[in-house]
Amino acid sequence: MAARHEAVHRNSRRSRAAILEAAGRIFAEHGLAGARTDAIAAAAGVNKALLYYYFKSKDALYRAVLEEQLTGFHVRALGLLSQPGSAAQVLLRYVGEHFDFIRAHPHYPRLFQRMMLTGDPRGERLVAERMLPVAQKLGTLLRRGMRDGELRECDVLHTAISLVALTVFYFNSAPIIRLVSGAEPFSPANMRKRKAEVLAFIRHALLLKPEASAR
Repeated sequence: MAARHEAVHRNSRRSRAAILEAAGRIFAEHGLAGARTDAIAAAAGVNKALLYYYFKSKDALYRAVLEEQLTGFHVRALGLLSQPGSAAQVLLRYVGEHFDFIRAHPHYPRLFQRMMLTGDPRGERLVAERMLPVAQKLGTLLRRGMRDGELRECDVLHTAISLVALTVFYFNSAPIIRLVSGAEPFSPANMRKRKAEVLAFIRHALLLKPEASAR
């Protein structure tokens, strides 16, 4: 009986995760209004009734997608920004983790761009709750780096925006990159290359001793 219960529980987790993954992609492509629950259920490989069993409504599913992705990055980012080490080391680890998180959730940038452009109050509340502490920690880190002589003098707000843009723009612009260059932006080789280029850019743009941080 216990083994059967555990198997049911595993299947439940898998089904819920599949729905969230499919919904994230479809909400990113079509927005809340344009997304169809039957398309989400089909993409997740589940019965449409199961979608409503877990999430009750399309609005509840949308919020669950936002909550999962924001919370996932929020927890990891706060942990990284609280680690010991020089400001330069922590900054580069944070940016690398941000890149890896979005690589694992490639629809994340478009989903949140769409949400913010439409002024969705539910999403805005979640962003304030989850991302404001991360932004504050990042600002504190940048100020510490400047004070300790590790980072060049910079405007904290605009530097934080630029750090996010270095990663997010690449994923949002993947269709244009593919069209213009003929390259596949999401290939393993290009993912590795883009991450390396982002970190190298930050080292030379912000760090007073970029060579030391690369060792």
